[in-house]
Amino acid sequence: MASAEKVVHKSWIVQYNLHSILGILLLVFLFVSFYLIGDSNNAGNILENNPTRKNSSPEPKCNLFSGSWVFDNVSYPLYKEQQCSFMTDDFACHKFGRKDSKFQHWRWQPYDCDLPRFNAKALLEKLKGKRVLFVGDSLNKNQWVSMVCLIESSGIPSLKSPIWKGNLITFEVKEYNATIDFYWSPLLVESNCDDPVKHRVRDRIIRIEAIEKHARHWIDADILIFDSFTWWLESQMTLLWGSFESSDAIYKKVGMKLRRYEMALRTWSDWLEFQIDRKRTRLFFMSLSPPHRNATDWGMGNDQNCYNETEPISRKQYWGSENDVKMMEIAEKAVNGLQKRGVDIQYLNITQLSDYRKDAHPSIYKRNWVALTKEQLLNPRSYADCVHWCLPGVPDVWNQILYANIVDSTKEKNRDFSV
Repeated sequence: MASAEKVVHKSWIVQYNLHSILGILLLVFLFVSFYLIGDSNNAGNILENNPTRKNSSPEPKCNLFSGSWVFDNVSYPLYKEQQCSFMTDDFACHKFGRKDSKFQHWRWQPYDCDLPRFNAKALLEKLKGKRVLFVGDSLNKNQWVSMVCLIESSGIPSLKSPIWKGNLITFEVKEYNATIDFYWSPLLVESNCDDPVKHRVRDRIIRIEAIEKHARHWIDADILIFDSFTWWLESQMTLLWGSFESSDAIYKKVGMKLRRYEMALRTWSDWLEFQIDRKRTRLFFMSLSPPHRNATDWGMGNDQNCYNETEPISRKQYWGSENDVKMMEIAEKAVNGLQKRGVDIQYLNITQLSDYRKDAHPSIYKRNWVALTKEQLLNPRSYADCVHWCLPGVPDVWNQILYANIVDSTKEKNRDFSV
């Protein structure tokens, strides 16, 4: 009898355990089904409430800097060189003998979105009553000339000729009470290279902690666009503590390129942090503009450069040997530091997209402000300008990206254009 009871008891336990396991599995099944149905509904809501882009992913960021160049001889160039009355001889390649035009017909196409087409009137509506100021070297001037050519091409009748005053060039759009200015300051801080015309000096002397002489001309700007890379590449520069006029000033020759660049950007960022009206002024820093002086980078001989190049580089993620990554990291660090301190600044990383364009430099097709030697004339590659850009050309794309950041009102304070 006792043995029979044990058998029944064990049988009951087995049945109980089996029922428990089945019950648990049923609960897990119901929970998973409910979760999947809920998640499916949420996914449907995301697709319904968000416009899709080319990658169809939810809430994508529009990375304007990652893409490729597409030949487009229908909608590009955005203006004609000879029709821009503000064109300078440094960038007017056709005027100085360049015969091909293909370099003007390339359109930058981001992979995951479209780059907004430049609309001068839409930009000027945003800039009504405001002052835009480009600050930097001749590459920043390259971009400034591009911008005023783009604006003039819209047919706005009330443009005034640029006014030169010292380091400042002012371009006024009277109808909108707006100015788009350029200020020559190649090293941002004070130096013996600050004269906008006579700045070809052998020994560059920099007041590494002095910026006020320049910066007082920037303080009332609503939008500031900075650049400063190329002039820091000298192997040796002299740093100055004190004034140029002082008899007890301290001069020190320094070779550490990265260290002196970092010091200058600290002076620049400290001034911005404490002097800029954060509620009013928007800031942009342009990344390094890539030169094409070393043709071995794209598979040519070591005695060649951008001279006679007529096609972009097609290799994806091409990166030239002259692009100083460490300097770019220092600039990004300075910009990120300002952002953390609450300053509204963006780093526009145009290096990669520009690096494909070995075909778009002036090369020998520009005004040479210093007479060429007989040796140079016999070897055109020796004086080819592989640093600046023909216009129309690559800086127009930089300005399209700048335009996208300025005009997109939905991202006035929370912009998501990735760098």
